[in-house]
Amino acid sequence: MQLRPYQQTADRQIVEAWNAGAQNVLLVMPCRSGKTSLFGNRVNEEPGASVCIAHRQELVGQMSRTLARYGLRHRIIGQKAVVRTVVSSHIIEFGRDFYDPASHIAVASVDTLDSWSKPTSPQNASLMRWAAQVRLWVTDEAHHLLGDGSGNGNKWGRAIALFPNARGLGVTATACRTDGKGLGRHADGPFDVLIEGPQMRELITGLPDHSGGIVPYLADYRIICPPSDLDLSSVATGADGDFIRGQLALKTRSSTVMGHVVQEYLRYAKGKLGVTFAPDVETATTFSKMFNEAGVPAEVVTAKTPDKTRTEILKRFSQRKVMQLVNVDLFGEGIDLPALECVSMARATQSYGLYVQQFNRPLTLFADNPDKAIIIDHVGNVLRHGLPDRPRAWTLDRRERRSSSTGPNEIPMRVCGNPDIGGGVPCAAPYLRTELACPYCGWQPVPTVRNSPELVDGDLYELDPETLAAMRGEVSKVDRHPDEVRRMMERSGAAPVVCHSAAKQHAARQTAQTALRDVIAWYGGVQRALGRPDRVGWRYFFYEFGIDVLSAQALGRTEAEELTGRIYQRIGGMV
Repeated sequence: MQLRPYQQTADRQIVEAWNAGAQNVLLVMPCRSGKTSLFGNRVNEEPGASVCIAHRQELVGQMSRTLARYGLRHRIIGQKAVVRTVVSSHIIEFGRDFYDPASHIAVASVDTLDSWSKPTSPQNASLMRWAAQVRLWVTDEAHHLLGDGSGNGNKWGRAIALFPNARGLGVTATACRTDGKGLGRHADGPFDVLIEGPQMRELITGLPDHSGGIVPYLADYRIICPPSDLDLSSVATGADGDFIRGQLALKTRSSTVMGHVVQEYLRYAKGKLGVTFAPDVETATTFSKMFNEAGVPAEVVTAKTPDKTRTEILKRFSQRKVMQLVNVDLFGEGIDLPALECVSMARATQSYGLYVQQFNRPLTLFADNPDKAIIIDHVGNVLRHGLPDRPRAWTLDRRERRSSSTGPNEIPMRVCGNPDIGGGVPCAAPYLRTELACPYCGWQPVPTVRNSPELVDGDLYELDPETLAAMRGEVSKVDRHPDEVRRMMERSGAAPVVCHSAAKQHAARQTAQTALRDVIAWYGGVQRALGRPDRVGWRYFFYEFGIDVLSAQALGRTEAEELTGRIYQRIGGMV
């Protein structure tokens, strides 16, 4: 297997980090970017014993098949039924199996490792003898790992602690956790170095291939956000930072989501192979029944579906005999469904990682199908977390626990309200509120109330004349000469020392405002250089700094100085 150029770059950086003294390295690359192939190459290059750790049966099989493509015979540490299933998949794909129970290379289920490592386990002694020889461990979905490898973390942390003589490689698409814990050794995890691969949008627009040409590696997408009355304000958050499953399911079943899932699939994605994410089995069963009644062959697939049944369903799905797989937390992390063309989100989540995993399932690039992948979001995940291909800076540090991945100054989204883009089909596309019009259909929203900057996204052009005049009046107060302020105080009967102090404070405020207005003008120039008209620049300013351009020019000295510093810092990240 030949790695793509960006994979080769990441592979080189991993080795350099190890050579520089890092024990455990975390690589962040988008879903479907070939992370499994990359760490398959690391195993292939490792002369000593190695282990690939997976947290789900499907990923054990996926990792095993990756090693088979490198021609690597390996053992499988898992239940006998899992071994049989994986060996059968080898024979189907390669015409032979690569299973070797005596191999120094292994693919292991994290649950089996956790179970066999217990002192009372009959497999403990043989596992420990082999584990001491392992020189490399690799794992996908590495954002699960907690603990520094000493055995005090969660089950993933305990698993890597079994290999004290090994260096480690974890890969993930989302180096963050909903509970805010950090993945660095200095925080809550085992990693010493973080390496970032290309961003998702780069893989969609294209990167150089081996011939030097620009090649896309992921399909582009179209998002539809149908209206819904789903209200999650009373749904509690669990210890993992996500919605409590039972409460979420009850709210979903009592909402219009139930009637819209099939309806919107038929409207926007009829005839496409789709996966619907449901919050629980009962809801999934209802969706499946509704799909079948509408003439769309559908099956429910969960982690409890028997292996043989699941394999048969997936085979019929690839043959387009089943058009919808309704699942509960099965096809979220790591599972490849290369034929997938559409995702319907009917399971709300506060986990950015889970959201991205669901979103990216259908982004496989088909040479014979140039259509965009269809994402139908019924539960507000896109509005909650933002577009998954926006640039992100990852960190191994702890983060403040949030109800969504969007920070306090990140730009929110709105859903296009165009009721008809042709044939009575609404647009329903989400886009940033900084845009003047929907970039997909050109529809421009018209504010019904214009008496506050908050109601018009900070766009001064949209304010009514009375509000604009009042705001300008506040700015004019700042622009008064300090002597005028002193005379006003004198007319009010204030003592001379008070009058002098008021004039002095006003002069200091003006000095701070002069610096602020200069940097605001600089910020506006940068926005124009980026091709954004002033109205769009005003909107960016409003959402990035939490205040509109005009109100900023009426701030007091302290607030003006603080905002000036923030704008300087932001400009530094833009130029």
